[in-house]
Order: sequence, then structure tokens, then C-alpha cells
Amino acid sequence: MEQSASGLTTTGRWPGATDSGTICAVAGRSQRDMQEWLAAYPELFPAKPFDAALSSTLSMAMAFSGPWFTAEQLRMANKVCLWAFALDWLVDYVATSTREVDAIAGRCLAVAGGAEPVPGDELTRFLADIRAELAGTPAFAVLGPVWRDELQRMLDAMSREREWRSSGVTPSLDEYMENADNLGFSFAFASHLIHTGGPSEPDDLLSVREASWAVQRVIRLLNDLGTYERDLKWGDLNALLLGVTREEVDRRVSLLAERSRKLIGPLHESHPYIAGYLERQMDFCAGFYRLADYWGTI
Repeated sequence: MEQSASGLTTTGRWPGATDSGTICAVAGRSQRDMQEWLAAYPELFPAKPFDAALSSTLSMAMAFSGPWFTAEQLRMANKVCLWAFALDWLVDYVATSTREVDAIAGRCLAVAGGAEPVPGDELTRFLADIRAELAGTPAFAVLGPVWRDELQRMLDAMSREREWRSSGVTPSLDEYMENADNLGFSFAFASHLIHTGGPSEPDDLLSVREASWAVQRVIRLLNDLGTYERDLKWGDLNALLLGVTREEVDRRVSLLAERSRKLIGPLHESHPYIAGYLERQMDFCAGFYRLADYWGTI
């Protein structure tokens, strides 16, 4: 085994070309789904920054993280991830005040609870479409409350970060990491679990969620390391803008990754696909954010 620059452990082995071809085929099918969603909600997804590379790289992130899944099995992870990008865009750049952000959150929570989407609001119409698809699955009866809770956590965290920015508050790194739900990874992951039939036992579910939250913190920092220049231009918060060095953030990534693997470890026996997906998501991001970012230009 070898150690990556981020401190994450890698296999040290290139994947076979045949396997890579299969994964890319799944990613290609997923990207076509994404193109349909982008076209169905044109006001929600302006060409900048929602360019072709965004849908391409998102679909590859899912396909390489779960190479045992079909495009249909990855459909919901892709769909919710794209929706979360739209939400992030509205909260961070389109909304002109924290009051407007709170209103967006309120509309989303209402629709997640079963209310009709707001007329003319593509964000809630897309969310209603997602909820309807999830509600038709057997797992929704048990995991539906988890899905709504993860949405609440994400919306609360996004609102908190917007409030920090609007009021000129610079959080500590610990405070910033406690707000990692704004990334949206665990919300998208909960949606994926419902779609693919996740665990239903309370103890199992709690263990999976704790592992998901831990991975989310790792990805939050990997994202910051890879998007520092863009965050400077766009006025986003970033761990490297909180008075800490890149070396300190690298050390935090290593510690968080180690904890994540400890939480994921027991899941390899009871839920191998879930464990593998979480671990590979973390490792994929470690490689991806060295060279690229999902967002297009504005």
C-alpha cells in the first residue's frame, strides 16, 4: 500500500483498462440522464457554471466510486447530487439576503414533507420529482425520515455559512468542520441508500450514517484544498481562509480519513457495497481535487 499526498491510503495499482472501460460506459449513460435533467429545468441550471464538464465529472465520480452499480442503481445519487449543486448555487450566489436563503430552505422542507412544489419554482419542482421517485421505493418507509433529516442538516448548514459570510464572521476550523453538512454528500448518500435498498435496523443505520458524516468531513477539506483559487474569486468560505496553513489542513485530512476508515471497517462485513462506496468516494475525491473542480466558470 502507498500513501497519497492527501494522507489517504491508496491501492498503488492502476485499474485494468477493461474495468475502466466498463465504468466509463456507466458514467456515459449517467451523463445522458443528467443532460435530460439539465434540459428539463433550464432556469435552474444556467450554462455557466453548469457546463458539460460538470455533469461528466459528477457521473464519473459516482461510477468510479461504485463500479459494481449499474447506471440505474446510480441514478438517484446522480440526480440528488445535481439538485444539491443547484441549491448551492441559489443559496451562495443567486440569493441576495439571508432572509431569501431561509425562504428557499422553508420551501424545500415543505416539499420534502409532501407539499406541492411552488408554482414556477424549478428547485422545488425538481425536489418534488426526486421525492416522488424515492417515495415509490420499499425503503422509503424506514429511510424517508433519515432523508428528510439529512436535508434539514444540509439546509441548516448552508444557511449558517451564508450567515457567516453576510455578517463577516470567520469561523474557527473546528466550527467550520462542524458545519460540513453544507457539502450535501450525506444527503445525496441517503437518497442513494433509499434507491438501492439500504439498511433498516436502527443500529446498522446509525453506523452507516456516522461513517457517512465522517467521509463528508474528509471530502469537505479535500474540496477546499482543490478549490482555493476559485473560492477566492467567488467569495466562498474555504478552510485555507480561516487562518490555518495548507499543512494544517493536510494533517486534519489525514486524521479525519483515518477515523473514517475505522468507522467504515466494520461495515465491510455487514454492508460491503456501502462500505466500498464510502471509501471509494473519499479516495476518488483525493485524486480528483488535485487537478480539477466540478464547477464551470461564471
